Amino acid sequence: MCLRMREANVLVVDMLGFVDCHCHISARDFDKDIEEVIDSSKQVGLLALLAVAEHAGEFEKIIELSQRFPGFIFPCLGVHPVQDVSPGQQRGARLQDLNAALPIIEKYKDHLVAIGEVGLDFTPRYVSNDADKDNQRQVLVRQAQIAKELDLPLNVHSRSAGRPTIHLLKEQGVEKALLHAFDGKPSVAMEGVKAGYFFSIPPSIVRSEQKQKLVKQLPLENICLETDSPALGPEKQVRNEPKNICVSAEYISKVKGVSLQTVMEVTTQNALRLFPKLKSAIRP
Repeated sequence: MCLRMREANVLVVDMLGFVDCHCHISARDFDKDIEEVIDSSKQVGLLALLAVAEHAGEFEKIIELSQRFPGFIFPCLGVHPVQDVSPGQQRGARLQDLNAALPIIEKYKDHLVAIGEVGLDFTPRYVSNDADKDNQRQVLVRQAQIAKELDLPLNVHSRSAGRPTIHLLKEQGVEKALLHAFDGKPSVAMEGVKAGYFFSIPPSIVRSEQKQKLVKQLPLENICLETDSPALGPEKQVRNEPKNICVSAEYISKVKGVSLQTVMEVTTQNALRLFPKLKSAIRP
């Protein structure tokens, strides 16, 4: 549908187009065909994508990708609430993980469009006690402070921790935040809406009743698009790509009863409001 729209209304797509507000383009899944992945995403009208980090080990790769695809890949550096300890073993983030990342964030601070991916993840296999939760909270609080110091928004993960995440962001005085792939109740999301936060919707909405309910209740003015590539695609166990941004947009269009063009225009304007550094690449 996005491709057909592009043919029918080239001017609109070329002037605006889509923004993928949360994507793991630095994942090894894309190492062999990154050029093709980027080209196919541009063909469906994607104008820019935000490359989020999970740990300090991939920061340099994200910066390199943003330099290789200038004005298209925009870097976000941050420490994810779940960290790999060894193959197949993960734990909640600790301040030591953030301390390793701080010098690289400082080095590239002028290049960043957001601090992320940051947040809380209270999935039982990652947190076994209150101390684990407190460690994650400390890491998020410090990154919220960094974001305020640098006048940058936060790109936020909140799995199994929707309400605690929103409450912590509000306590810290965070005004600019994107809650990606929010898995909580719509009523909890509306607390974030009242705080002025945005929510990005991945292509997995086509198979997620929770995401569908969420989009029904969220105002379009608080919705952004994301793919979370290579995860959260329209099909389970199939590599997701930024080109599937169309899937999110089309489903939102259906749920909200508005045109695909309206979804494109509003979500892109939302992205520009939240991530003003994108304006250098996108001129509606």
